[in-house]
Amino acid sequence: MSEYTLAAFVEKTRQNEREHDYFELEKPQMLEINLNNQFVWTKNGSMVGYVGNIKFEREGMLSGGLGNLIKKTLTGEGAKLMKASGTGRLYVADSGKKVQILKLEGESICVNGNDILAHDQTIKNEITMLKSIAGMMSGGLFQVRLTGNGHVAISTHGDPLTLLVKPGEPVFTDPNATVAWSGNLKPELKTNVSFKSLLGRGSGEEFQMMFQGDGWVLIQPYEEVYFQQK
Repeated sequence: MSEYTLAAFVEKTRQNEREHDYFELEKPQMLEINLNNQFVWTKNGSMVGYVGNIKFEREGMLSGGLGNLIKKTLTGEGAKLMKASGTGRLYVADSGKKVQILKLEGESICVNGNDILAHDQTIKNEITMLKSIAGMMSGGLFQVRLTGNGHVAISTHGDPLTLLVKPGEPVFTDPNATVAWSGNLKPELKTNVSFKSLLGRGSGEEFQMMFQGDGWVLIQPYEEVYFQQK
């Protein structure tokens, strides 16, 4: 059979029916979630297909209380999560970004809110924010702390790099390229006035996140711009 026939194309790109892990990579940029009378939270608009009996409900991340107030203040509409429940195979993706699956075993991680693709029902999420960050953001740079036992899927532009944070050796990152970090770290936001003076305008380099202690930080080779000038 010719490699260019329609049948060959379908065979090459068809779904993999032999593997049925709860969270699994169907493709590097596509996550398959196998539901069995349960539910998961996924990024709003990330569903690209499903097979089976699955119901979708849109929800605001951390709706109600202080989390809802912070969400509205810093992120406008805020990150919307979609609750998918039922039984079947669900496929989610985010603008062609690569998918990274993590299994938490009683651990905590912090993730840029824009980079959360999905997490299962057993994971607790709560919003976190950097000191003095209010008023400087315009729609995306907020962090969500994920804790518990279960699966988490995050998305990155390209292949991410993990930087190790060691005592006495702080790590500085561009907030727009920072995807996630270990839950025990508490980053600080630093302002680099020299960059602002040099460029004459705001930029990602004007602000940096400083991580101190013992842990890790995940960065991506791409800057998703969230800062705006007053």
